[in-house]
Amino acid sequence: MNTVITRMWHGRTRASDADTYLEYLLRSGVPGYKSIPGNLSVEIWRRADNDVCHFWTVTKWNSWDSIREFAGEPLDTAKYYEEDHLYLLEFEEKVTHYETFVR
Repeated sequence: MNTVITRMWHGRTRASDADTYLEYLLRSGVPGYKSIPGNLSVEIWRRADNDVCHFWTVTKWNSWDSIREFAGEPLDTAKYYEEDHLYLLEFEEKVTHYETFVR
């Protein structure tokens, strides 16, 4: 059994900005994650909730060192990109990490 680390970030936008923000994530965040050696995968989850849309980025990593190269210290601090302020309703300070067991 292999162990990887899953990093999960959450953010919220207005529902009217959801498609534009998704495109922005695909141009900014996803290439940022994938540029780091040790990144195993990137998923974006989205859920509409009336006039708000929730986003999660769910990334898998082969080591804490790979996450550290991406995020810096402390590891659980959320990383934001230049135009996030145009879309996000707030800036959550922390992300969560999970040991993920893969067969």
